[in-house]
Parts: sequence; structure tokens; C-alpha cells
Amino acid sequence: MASKTDLRRFPGFLTVTIVCLVVLYAPLIVVAVYSFNASTSITKWGGTSLAWYVDVFTGPEAPKFQQAAINSLVIAITAAIAATIIATLASVAMTRAGRFRGKTLSFALISLPLMVPEVVTAVASLVFFTAIGFTSGLTTILIAHIVFCIPFAYLPISARMQSIPDLYEQAAMDLYATPREAFKLVLLPLMTPGILSGFLLAFIISLDDFLITNFVKGAGVETLPTAIFGSVKQGIKPNIMAISTLMLIVSVIFVSLSWLIGRTGQDKNQKT
Repeated sequence: MASKTDLRRFPGFLTVTIVCLVVLYAPLIVVAVYSFNASTSITKWGGTSLAWYVDVFTGPEAPKFQQAAINSLVIAITAAIAATIIATLASVAMTRAGRFRGKTLSFALISLPLMVPEVVTAVASLVFFTAIGFTSGLTTILIAHIVFCIPFAYLPISARMQSIPDLYEQAAMDLYATPREAFKLVLLPLMTPGILSGFLLAFIISLDDFLITNFVKGAGVETLPTAIFGSVKQGIKPNIMAISTLMLIVSVIFVSLSWLIGRTGQDKNQKT
């Protein structure tokens, strides 16, 4: 039997790993540290202070960022709910309907937003809305986000469904449950960790999206990422670092929750 290859023993593996981690996370650490800078300079340290976090909520730009945050939350929650429902139905069809004509094509369509560059999706969405005469605004952002978030919600839900044997539903129907009752009372509760994980992942993807939003948002409509970008074009200010750090914390929390919930569901299913 061939032994498994341990990549960690390859020459230079540790060096490459450290370089990648530094390139990826050093800028985030710098932004987080300087968000506590008492100085108005973004390069010179003037002591530790929470003034810029207070400025986010009470400063002259606070109303703009608060409205943008509300828009982002409304869009993210709505898009995540819609994407999760569609992804759940798609997962049930793909894993429980057996083989059917167009199954491969259906899977490709679900996965398409993951494979296509985001800028292409953004341009295509803008062209589509323009072609049908749809006025740009919160609605166009919501539709674009739902489409973009479906595969992100689908992945954990589908993974959860594939780990659930169909014996549970068969046993329920042997006990005279209808297919609908078997789904509602047996399969759906078992899917719940995957559904929650998919919802959280779709929510944070929508909340953090900038590129697609910037293309389809229209004039006068801002989400938190586009509002931050607009402020950065006028110059990087310490309060922008504070907002960015808050968004980073929220993203880390939601992604971690998504992973933990999905992992907990898999562990429980394996024990069962």
C-alpha cells in the first residue's frame, strides 16, 4: 500500500506557508491596529484610543454610514433567506430525486456564480437590468445578491444532505408517513445545521459584497462597502479603518459560526 505524502515535509513548505499568511493577513492586522490610533494620521502612531469607533456612530459621517449599514443588513438578510430556500430545494432535488435528465446541467447552473469571475457577473447583471429597463436601486442589488449567494448556501446544505442516509425517510414512510411528512418531520430537522450554515455563509457574502453592488446599485443608493469605497476615494481616514475592523469582526464571527454549526451537524450525524 502506497504511503500518504506529507506535504509539510517538502523543502520550503514552511517558508511558503509563512509568506502566504503574511501577505494575506498582515494588511488586516495593520488596519485593525491603526483603527485604535489616537492620531489623525494613518501612518504615525499617536497612542491608543477608541475615538474613531465613537466617531463611526456619532461623527459627521455617521448618518451616511448608518443608512448604508441598514441597507446592507436588509439586503443581506433578505438575500440570504431567499438564497437558502432556493438552495435547500435544489439540494433536495439533486440528492434525493435520483438521476434525471439535465441533472448535470442543473448542477452546473447552480455552481456557475462560483466559476464565473465576479466582475463578469457584475457586468452581466448590469446589462441584463438595463436591457429589460429595470431601474437600478435596492431591488436590483437584492436580485443580483440572491443569484450570487445561491451556490454559497447550496454547498453546506448539499454537503449536509449527502451525509444523511435515505434510510430515515424510508423508515418514516414504512410507518405510514407521506413523503411530505417524512421530509417535514424527519429530513428537515436533520438538515437544519446545514441550512443554518448556508444561511450564515450567504448572509456574510451578501453583506461584504462590493463589486456586484457597485455595478447595479444606481445613483443615491449605498451599502456599507460602497459607502466605505466612496469615502476612501476622498482620502483614507482613521474612521474608515474602524468601520473596516468592525466589518472584519462580523465576518469572522459569521464564518466561524457557519463552520461550527455545519461541523456540529456532521458530528452528530456520524454518531447517529
